[in-house]
Amino acid sequence: MPAIRPFRALRYSPEVVPDLAAVVAPPYDVIDASLRRRLAARDARNIVHVDLPVDEPGDLEDERYRRAAHLLAAWRGDGTLHRDPRPAVYPYEQVYAVPGTDRRVSRRGVFARVVLEPLSAGGGVRAHERTLSGPKEDRYKLLRATNVNTSPVVGMYEDPSGTVPSLLERGTAGAPIAAVTDDDGVEHRLWAMPGGHDEAGAATAELCAAIGRSPITLADGHHRYETALRYASERRTGHVLEDEPAWGQILMLLLEPVAGPLTVLATHRVLLGLDEAAVDRFVAGLPELFEIQRDVPREALLAQFGPASGGGNEGRFGFWTRHGGAILDARRVAFERWLPPGGEALRRLDVTLVGVALERLAGLDPEAIAGGERLAYTRDAAEAIDWVAGGSASAALLLQPTPASAILAVAAEGDVMPQKSTYIYPKALTGLVINPLE
Repeated sequence: MPAIRPFRALRYSPEVVPDLAAVVAPPYDVIDASLRRRLAARDARNIVHVDLPVDEPGDLEDERYRRAAHLLAAWRGDGTLHRDPRPAVYPYEQVYAVPGTDRRVSRRGVFARVVLEPLSAGGGVRAHERTLSGPKEDRYKLLRATNVNTSPVVGMYEDPSGTVPSLLERGTAGAPIAAVTDDDGVEHRLWAMPGGHDEAGAATAELCAAIGRSPITLADGHHRYETALRYASERRTGHVLEDEPAWGQILMLLLEPVAGPLTVLATHRVLLGLDEAAVDRFVAGLPELFEIQRDVPREALLAQFGPASGGGNEGRFGFWTRHGGAILDARRVAFERWLPPGGEALRRLDVTLVGVALERLAGLDPEAIAGGERLAYTRDAAEAIDWVAGGSASAALLLQPTPASAILAVAAEGDVMPQKSTYIYPKALTGLVINPLE
């Protein structure tokens, strides 16, 4: 079972940085070049300068990572960042509107250190996503230069004791130590539950023990986790004085289904570069795999596959070409011979079925998809349809969200999902808590 530990976080000092909104950022992997420029311009101390450094004219190789490390050291030296005096875990609340709806919900989790262990189906920490070498190398170079975790990994666990929600309620009873509203209108609040041997520390120990009674499934941050394993392995080659060195642990936001339910958004597939004849062949092949409801208007597709749609894993897809819309219901028996090896949870996924359809009907095998020139992605079904209607794309396949329960099931069977299977919303902010590996 996983080991959960308090830690002394690095945090922005409110006396030096009174406007927390100016210095926090989304995770690095959802920041494009335009957003990075905006974040960097807000404040010279925005965490994006450390978490997502960029090359500057005249830089030597990997100079951006060294610059990030020097900047972090400067912030620690001038008081921009201070280290909490006592180890703690950090309850965290996000209040947000579910995209495409007027429904506001809250999610509570806790930032803590988790002792690193290899990812495995039978272990304490499990994966659900396949990683890529490029992002891992980038995160490794940053981690080696800075020796801190800036962005948290997100993990899901189950709470058989049922005690976690009440413990988090106690931990969030007082005023938060930090509060900020991000650009999407999501409210973020942070508290500290101190560790130690007093009464407050006993509640923290109880919370850590309750979380550690079940495996953790990574929901977000697989590249960061695998990078941390590599870094710890290299640090471990020397003489280790501590039983649990800080570099053998990782910053994680821990969520469970009652207090911290996941909002998972769908990621739609948009086919690029198919001529009219190729689109016609794709359409002609659909009856091989699907029951088809034709002449479905745009509004009906958006109702089923827009941001407010529910469901998922039902084998139902929206489809749009220059000729209009359709709803596709998978004939699962027809898919059987083409499904990848793996457990039942993986083979039932809508994203698995859509992968088979793309390969069978459009010739898009995983290698072609990885090239990025034949397939685009968007979380906005209306945008996917507009790309086709405007002539910049050939066809769109609209999906419903992957249920959070399917993530747990796939990981428990030792499988990993295809790329772009899940998008967890909202993201945990980078810069609220930083984990120094010292």
